[in-house]
Order: sequence, then structure tokens, then C-alpha cells
Amino acid sequence: MDFTIVTASYNYGHYIGECLESVASQEGVTLEHLVMDACSKDDTAEVVAHFPHAKFYQEPDRGMTDGINKGFVKAKGDWVMWLNADDRLKPGALKSFLDFAAKHPDADVIYGGWDYIDADGQYLRSMSALPFDFRILVQQGCYIGSTACFYRRDTTIAEEHLLDEQFGYCMDGEYYARLSHLGKRFVHMPEILADFRLHDQSISQSSLGKRDMTNILRFQRQAAEPRAIRRMYGIKPFKDENLSLVVDGLLYHVYRLKKGLLRVMLNFRI
Repeated sequence: MDFTIVTASYNYGHYIGECLESVASQEGVTLEHLVMDACSKDDTAEVVAHFPHAKFYQEPDRGMTDGINKGFVKAKGDWVMWLNADDRLKPGALKSFLDFAAKHPDADVIYGGWDYIDADGQYLRSMSALPFDFRILVQQGCYIGSTACFYRRDTTIAEEHLLDEQFGYCMDGEYYARLSHLGKRFVHMPEILADFRLHDQSISQSSLGKRDMTNILRFQRQAAEPRAIRRMYGIKPFKDENLSLVVDGLLYHVYRLKKGLLRVMLNFRI
């Protein structure tokens, strides 16, 4: 089997039909689509029932990261990815990916670009895939879209490398940093593979612009996770925490500039 697509879901019946349709319409590949639902109270089950290609698992979980990991453990495809319940694959994305992967037999992780779309599915802007740079990933922040990233199962998940459940926002960035730290090879694919939806209900957007204590604490947790990744995998010239924070700030802007230059160079070549 070529692919396993894992979709963790909770009360996303409004969007999940588009996600399922985008997978069902892929041609020229073999796949399984595992929907790991955390006992949704909306019409998710009814929507999924209209897509016979999908395998529906409904049970409580400890959050999105746990739900994705449950799908990873069940995966049988040569390549595995997680597709958020509100996101979509581009038409023909999987066949294009498979052709590209055949030319890179030593790649453990391959990722492409994505389009941002709004709540109604309308195009907002594109994000091209940049060449992999471990220091940009760790010091400046994750720039690989999980919805357009694929893992070779035999060299990642089959070796029991799963997402860290301690992370609720930046589990993808920590996963990529850990895999790279272990010597896994990342290859970027210069093609837009998916749509990433921006809306108020998504975990990356839910704490923005809201001033109640719950959302302030959520935002602080969201900001803390990248700092934890830098502490684990980043440059650590000092033991003193305050000095480390200063270095973190400087390196953040250095690698932000490097990422910007890479993007300018990529656009110039295009």
C-alpha cells in the first residue's frame, strides 16, 4: 500500500467532508484513510459514513496528538501523513508525490508546500516548500506544514518514533527536530500539495485576540513549546537561563533573516 492518511477529528463535521473527498478523489495510488475520532457530538460519523474509503475509529483520546499517534500505530502504508479534518489534499497530490519519492529513495521525510484557505475554502496565499535547514527549524520555528509532509513508515513510525504527547501545538516541529537530530533525511518537494484552513476554531488560531485568562494561558503554552524545542535541540552556549534567552532572541532573528533570504531566492528562481 502506498499511503496511510491519518485524520484526527473532534466535532469537525462541518469540514471533514471536504477532507475526505480530497483523499477519495486521489488517482493512481493505493491508500488507506484512518479517521481517529474522539467521540464527536456532531454529525462527523454520518459524514464519514458517506465515504467508503475511510476507516472510522471512535474512542476517547488524550488530545489531538494522541489521536494522531493512534492512527500512526495502525498505519500500513509505505508513506504516512496526517491530514487535519479541516484541510484538503490538492487533486493529484499523492501521485505527484509518489513519482517524486521514487527519485529520492534515501529520503525519510518529504514535504511540499501548501495554500492557506479561509473558513469557506477560498484561497488566501501560498507557502512554497523551502530547502531543509535544521537550525531554521529549531531556532526560528517550524516552517514545514504538517498537512503537506510525509514520513517513510519503515524508517520513522515503524522504529517507534511517534509524536510527543506533551506537545499540543508544536508537536510537528518537535517531531521534525527529533527525527532530524536522529539523522533522518528531509527532502523538500517544490510543489503545492495541500490546503491548510485558517479559522477561529483551529488550535493554532483559537487563542489569538482573546483576553480572557483561559486564552491567555493557552497562548503562553503555545509560545512556550517552541522555546522547549530550542532548549532540547538548539544552540546552548550558556548554562545561565537569562543569557540563554538573550541568545535565543538573537538567533531567532538571524535564522528568520536566513529563511527570508531563502524564500526570496526561491521566488527569484521561479
